[in-house]
Amino acid sequence: QVQLMESGGGSVQAGGSLRLSCAASGYSRKIYWMGWFRQTPGKEREVVAGVNVGLTPTYYADSVKGRFTISQDAPKNTVYLQMTNLKPEDTATYYCAADGTFVEWVRGRGYWGQGSQVTVSS
Repeated sequence: QVQLMESGGGSVQAGGSLRLSCAASGYSRKIYWMGWFRQTPGKEREVVAGVNVGLTPTYYADSVKGRFTISQDAPKNTVYLQMTNLKPEDTATYYCAADGTFVEWVRGRGYWGQGSQVTVSS
């Protein structure tokens, strides 16, 4: 069974930066996509960014493109989300998620981490 351990998050002023980490352990099926969703009360869960594990393809939501960068450290089975130029609307709980295909990952029905709170003040 794949388990995802998240770290990072915090509170920053608008324009600041944070880095989220997500480490995968265990095995149930092959994981080829990992990344983050975010959730704010009263809003639909949003896809933020994802990466094809071990390869180069990435996905970014239009709202974060150019500000967030997803990367990975394969030996550590860890992915990172470097968030820069943060805006108040980025405030949310960020959840790491993983699945076997891009389509499955986007649907959000695979493996999930515990979540990390990101708060951006104006």
